[in-house]
This record gives sequence, C-alpha cells and structure tokens, in this order.
Amino acid sequence: ILEVAKEWQQRALESVYFAVWMDGIVLKIREDGKVINKCVYIVIGLKADGLKEVLGFWIERTESASFWMTVLTDLKARGVEDILIACTDNLKGFTQAIKGVFPETITQLCIVHQIRTSCKFVVWKDRRTFCKDLKKIYTAINKKAAYDELQVFKKTWQSKYKYAIASWEENWENLTNYFEYPLELRKIIYTTNTIENLNRGIRKYTKTKTQFINENAATKSIYLSIQNIEKSWTGFIPN
Repeated sequence: ILEVAKEWQQRALESVYFAVWMDGIVLKIREDGKVINKCVYIVIGLKADGLKEVLGFWIERTESASFWMTVLTDLKARGVEDILIACTDNLKGFTQAIKGVFPETITQLCIVHQIRTSCKFVVWKDRRTFCKDLKKIYTAINKKAAYDELQVFKKTWQSKYKYAIASWEENWENLTNYFEYPLELRKIIYTTNTIENLNRGIRKYTKTKTQFINENAATKSIYLSIQNIEKSWTGFIPN
C-alpha cells in the first residue's frame, strides 16, 4: 500500500486547475517514543471537466505558510502550471506563499473561518445579533455594497469589538474576491467547505485510531480513506 500511495502522491497532474481548496487536519502520530500532533496538509483541485480530485497530502509537524510553499512547489513540479482561484483559511503568510509559486492566482480567504475568528472576540449574549449584522456584509450584492455594510457594522460594533472589525479590514481584499464572480461560483469559492467535508471523511475512517504508531501507518490510513471518499465524487459541481 505504501508503494501505491507513494506513486499516487508523485503522479503527474493537470496543467490548470480552476480552483483549489487547501486545508490541514491534525493527527496524533508516535515519533521517537512520543505521541505528537502532526498536521496533514491536503489539497483538492477542480478540473476543467468540472470534477474534483485530491491532488495530494503531506505530513509535517505544524501548519505553516512556509511548508504550504513546499506543497505548492511540489504541485508545480508535478505539472501544474496555473491555479485560477485558491481557497484557503487565514493562516498568516498563506497568501504570500501562494503568490510566490503561482503569482497570477487569485486568493479567496474562507468567509466561514473569518466569521469564526471574529466571534472569538464576542461575548455570548451579543453573538446572535453580531452574526446577523455580519451576514449583511458577506451576502451583499457586490463588493461596494459589502464595503458600505462593513462601515455600518463598524459604527455599530467598533466600541466593543474593534479587534474583530480590524481583522475584516486588514484582510478585506482577499476576503472579497468572490464578489467578482457569478452567484453560482461564489457559493463554491467563498468557503473551504469542499475540503472540510473531505477532512470529516478522513476523520471518520481514522477515528478508530487514537494515535498512529508511525508516519507510515498514518500515510496508509489517509491514502485508503481518500480512495474510498473519491469513489463518491462522480458528479459535477452544480451550475
């Protein structure tokens, strides 16, 4: 299985992917007599024919923008010449890492991740109203309307939650690229739900293992779970 998995991880890829989703999950793996958390970097690509495929996975000690650059360089070495849109979480330096390997790629930060980050600053009694007001920003009809809603939101909540608002302002350009596209496309690129569904599937297959005896054991389990999950990916993304 390890040999097959290795061949799969080194296989040639298509030259262009319309969108890629990138995220990581954490698994407990034994190393040098200790059980440590390791990050599994995962990439899904949307091909020109409208079908998805897992481009690969990589195991490293922690999630970092510098290792994501290694992942992207790997993809380039396997034949990827261009990625049109990259959908990611808001890991510091992630956007710069993508631009370093694929300079023309448009990066779209995950709105759901951004909402979760914002809500960390909000007390429970305010959260429902806060999220309701926040929704007016990311469901606006276009980028200008979204910016106007951000200003209204800022006036309402600035005095209590300035750090939450600062995060939206700092990342505004990379949070709002999806407004440039039709509604059908916005739905698939403004969140990383596509890859989070895969991550849930992998956890389902690996949940019987509270820890892996080594990295090879983890590699086999992840590879086999991906092969099983991909069997159900027979349909095109709608619209």
